[in-house]
Amino acid sequence: MELDFEKSDGLLPAIVQDARTGDVLMLGFMNEEALAETRRTNAAVFYSRSRKRLWRKGEQSGHLLRVLELRVDCDADAVLLRVEPQGPGVCHEGYRSCFFRRWESDGQVSFVEPRAFDPAQVYSQERQP
Repeated sequence: MELDFEKSDGLLPAIVQDARTGDVLMLGFMNEEALAETRRTNAAVFYSRSRKRLWRKGEQSGHLLRVLELRVDCDADAVLLRVEPQGPGVCHEGYRSCFFRRWESDGQVSFVEPRAFDPAQVYSQERQP
């Protein structure tokens, strides 16, 4: 299948979903190399737009994402990774999901998840994203 990497300057949005619960855990981006490495290893690999390089989810924290299924959207310009998380959370701020805040109708934000781990215990100051 041909994927449309050109629509977003060589990157595809990659939605990460917990295969067991259905919860959306994060959004990352993949270039062709990241997608190929993900398919080869069944571990989620993304392209970091800020660092301009590939990164394996969990390379610092140990909280890897084992890919159980890879889906492609109808326009072939986004992917969905259904994963089995290998740790308490995926968010670098210490939450199970990067979507731990809810935007309320009054414009305020409320936290809807407890912290799953202490990021200070997982990341050093130099390595923290």
